[in-house]
Amino acid sequence: MPTKTNQTRAMLPLFHEFIRANNRNKRLLKGGRKLNNGTKKNYEHLYNLLSKFETTGFELRVRPLTNNKRLFDQEKRYYKKFYARFTAFLYDEQDAFDNYVGHNIKLLRTFFKWLVQERGIYVGEFYKNFHVWKEDIPIIVLQPEQLNYLIWNNDFHKSLSPPLKRAKDIFVLGCTVALRASDLLNLRKSNIETFNGVSYLKVISKKTTAYTKIKLPEYATDILDRNKTRGPMLFKTSCQRNFNQNIKRIIELAGWDYEYPKMRSKRGKPHVQYKNAKKRTHYRFCDLVSTHTMRRTAITTMLNLGVEEQTVRKISGHAPGSVEFYKYVKHNQQRIDEQTDVMFEKLVERRLEVAV
Repeated sequence: MPTKTNQTRAMLPLFHEFIRANNRNKRLLKGGRKLNNGTKKNYEHLYNLLSKFETTGFELRVRPLTNNKRLFDQEKRYYKKFYARFTAFLYDEQDAFDNYVGHNIKLLRTFFKWLVQERGIYVGEFYKNFHVWKEDIPIIVLQPEQLNYLIWNNDFHKSLSPPLKRAKDIFVLGCTVALRASDLLNLRKSNIETFNGVSYLKVISKKTTAYTKIKLPEYATDILDRNKTRGPMLFKTSCQRNFNQNIKRIIELAGWDYEYPKMRSKRGKPHVQYKNAKKRTHYRFCDLVSTHTMRRTAITTMLNLGVEEQTVRKISGHAPGSVEFYKYVKHNQQRIDEQTDVMFEKLVERRLEVAV
């Protein structure tokens, strides 16, 4: 049991200490892995949110528990009120949606767990009652026919400007190998291995440290050949923001600019997100395509075209039972339709007799 003390302390200085422990790699993940830079920045972002929240007049403090029943009940009420006020602040003042709120609450729970386990400040386990909101956001992917168009339509490729040609090539490769955008854009020539005339892409993910090795089709090696650089990097790329804008422009020029309503959830209730709220203009498909679409398209295409889930997970680096990977399986509607059609056909053909 952690040491108990009656001292009440401000929460934000302790959270700042928590961040320093993260940045100095004094706090490790299970298995001894260090936190990646993205996760560290997420905690810093939460600290800024808590700082803004404190300006609303809510006292952010930590009070260690004792065996006093009155203190226990008081703290129980405090954390219930804190959760309600803070989530209301995120929803109403920050105009956040369920996934964003849930993500920050999950980080907050980790902080309280750290207080108990690493700082010996026993604040109770009220934080375990903080509900982590989640929403099922439809993933944006290209259909196999669309990806096929980008790969093989030479007239379309020739119509693009040099920056858009390069962006399209990288996008197509990303839709093929299922790498995270950060890993794809930082590929080096040393990540390519050629054996008996066959090229392989091998990479260790910065986020999960998962090792991936995938055989490259001929069109992928053609992409590498026509985008050769002088330095060690595989691609000459601009910043990711410019790359994102170029992708959207390419998809628009390909003619996939049809209306594509965007839905998000607040407190479990769906809300329409408009591209222009005043005019109530919906988003178009091309507006929603981004670097994330590459990995999602690659995984969904593999599943749609019959690659076994275990093989797809091996390529994508997802662990068995991964919640994130399940989203792709759930999205695999084409395969679901095909398999249920077979079942329905059998039911119609056999005209099963009902026993009396």
